[in-house]
Amino acid sequence: MEDPLPLHSCHVQKSCMIINRFYIFVHGTALLALLYYRVSSILEIILAESRELPYFVSYLLVFASELVLSFLWFLSISYRWRPVSRSVFPERLPEDQKLPAIDVFICTADPEKEPSVEVMNTVISAMALDYPLDKLHVYLSDDGGSPVTLGALREAWKFARFWLPFCTKYGIKTRCPEAYFSKDDDCDGSLSRSSSIEFIDDKKEIQKQYAVFKERVLRIQENTSTASKDHPPSIELIKDADDDRANQAEMPLLVYVSREKRPSHPHRFKAGALNVLLRVSSMLSNSPYILILDCDMYCNDSSSARQAMCFHLDKTISPKLAYVQFPQKFHNISSEDIYDSQLRLCFSHMWYGADGLKGPTFTGTCFYMKRMALYGTSQLQKDANLAQLQKVFGPSNDFIISIYQKNHTNGREFFSTALKEMDLLASCSYEKDTEWGEEIGFRYLSVVEDFFTSFMLQCKGWTSVYINPPKPSFLGSATTNLSDYLVQHTRWYTGLVDIVLSKYSPLIYGAPRMSSILQCMYISHIAYYFLNFFPLWCLAIIPQLCLLQGIPLYPEISNPFFLVFVFVFLSSNLKDIQEVLADGFSIRPWIYDQRMWMIRSVGCYIYSFLNAIQVKIGMRKASFKPTNKVADEGQFKRYLSGIYDFQASTMFIAPICTLVILNVTSLLLGAVKIVVTGNYDEMFIQAFISFFIVALQYPVIEAMFFRKDSGRISESSATLSALLAAIILVIGSLLFMY
Repeated sequence: MEDPLPLHSCHVQKSCMIINRFYIFVHGTALLALLYYRVSSILEIILAESRELPYFVSYLLVFASELVLSFLWFLSISYRWRPVSRSVFPERLPEDQKLPAIDVFICTADPEKEPSVEVMNTVISAMALDYPLDKLHVYLSDDGGSPVTLGALREAWKFARFWLPFCTKYGIKTRCPEAYFSKDDDCDGSLSRSSSIEFIDDKKEIQKQYAVFKERVLRIQENTSTASKDHPPSIELIKDADDDRANQAEMPLLVYVSREKRPSHPHRFKAGALNVLLRVSSMLSNSPYILILDCDMYCNDSSSARQAMCFHLDKTISPKLAYVQFPQKFHNISSEDIYDSQLRLCFSHMWYGADGLKGPTFTGTCFYMKRMALYGTSQLQKDANLAQLQKVFGPSNDFIISIYQKNHTNGREFFSTALKEMDLLASCSYEKDTEWGEEIGFRYLSVVEDFFTSFMLQCKGWTSVYINPPKPSFLGSATTNLSDYLVQHTRWYTGLVDIVLSKYSPLIYGAPRMSSILQCMYISHIAYYFLNFFPLWCLAIIPQLCLLQGIPLYPEISNPFFLVFVFVFLSSNLKDIQEVLADGFSIRPWIYDQRMWMIRSVGCYIYSFLNAIQVKIGMRKASFKPTNKVADEGQFKRYLSGIYDFQASTMFIAPICTLVILNVTSLLLGAVKIVVTGNYDEMFIQAFISFFIVALQYPVIEAMFFRKDSGRISESSATLSALLAAIILVIGSLLFMY
């Protein structure tokens, strides 16, 4: 008997791999030469009799900054070593009756920050996936316990009763209603129907129903109370009022879940909500695979489930495959994308490279997870007795039984009998004295439960794959203003610092447990990336202060090592430019990426570090603020026009403004001093650093001094930044007089 045709293929990106490895060799060699120069220079300073302490400390800080940047670059070797890309062949999957069932988990928390119409579009698109309806089950977690969300979900069910047959009848590919009706053309699908009178009439009718649906949801949002942090568990099977079981069978299972929340109990943010969904769904559907979606990340390609099954059903990789990750892509990104909201580095290069190792970490959304991977393996030994299992999984015997069972065929039939048990599973005290969040389920140590959970799974030997199909499988709403962008990144990196400061620090915990050192380096590169704040602050202050004092920190132009520093700078930046151009972009995205990297580093990363330290020593509690999905019209217009909007907290704006003012001052005064003294040979690199920062951050200068619109930097922020820059300059001058 011939072997069946493969369900997927994996291709090494050879040209990219060759370029990357050549770059690693030459750039690494240059870094070794730079290291040799710094060490030998430090030894000379130590041996010199007339050593000045401020100069020596400045030299050491600059060298330490270069070491940190070199360390992070060394970790980045991992995902550049062997990038791969994958293709799938869903037409080779077995017939529908042999496909496994899928549960879809969607999490929302606050209808004020996460508009209900947008959330319901995600729910409807998930219900309309191109997958057998009896094997598709959608669960919406409402962490706010809001009547708004429950009422909107009931309306979504009513509209979906018409929307799903319409999509099936006409082969609609874009099954998110808002996205579909936003298109200008009618040619969505494989059927040629643009001139069909029946199709045109049906589309007009379904569009009217969608307008009514939106109006009803908006009315609910206007007339109903919003989220609460103190409420009992509430679980409801969404269905028609007449409870016609024949009609219900034509629809996927749709369940509303609001776990119990009490101020006196920790609720563990999104990870806690997902673990409740994991337990509740085991009572109703218990599907072996789970699709995790953010509430704003709708299904753009209805075939994503079949694409994921091409990996999960491959017997050669399935036993160790934990999840299939799709990229996060966004429908509201401008052509300029000045805030780098689409995370070009991650999904254009890093995830391909991680896939060439043991697979990428998952990103909190857009991935198909194997349920058993979250239950662990050591906890499921056959000789384990009930008491032992209860210490691991909690007191529910029904839930423990479900772990060993296959998925249920029809959760509607026993919803009422299982409701009491589901209320127990969704209670805030259920996980007490169990291993939930530690050894099983989504992990609780950090607010970045996605990174930490996938890291722990990979430490246990699980793998993952990354698939980036030509048509985006999922599309979401990206942050399109600077304030939300900086808050979001601060939250992410606070969670990563929490992990680094714990016993699970990737280089220490992961190295002996992961089968690939490159995989450990890749994980560590993400976790330790916040360390960029140290070199950015040092290199934006110390060379500038020394420039004003006429103190050289870098080799003079005539020194052969001058070329080493020039090469390191050009090599790293040209590699970034090459990657941007390879993705089909112009050089502008590279400028935007560099600009936002600097703004994040001097603001978000240092605040993340300080926040994590405070949580570690008990000065404050961990917090999680959902990203605001409600767009401000003025800010969004500026974003589309490529104009930065600096309407953000002073704590985020002041650091970059302070450093820009400092560098403008040092560049102007330093240039005058160089002309007077003629020592440009020694001071060229330091003057260039100031020039590069000023040129890169020109929008900040423009927003402080020239712009008059509401997106400018406020006078109070500019004044505070000028004062801080003056203090740094004065203190620096006094120290060098010591």
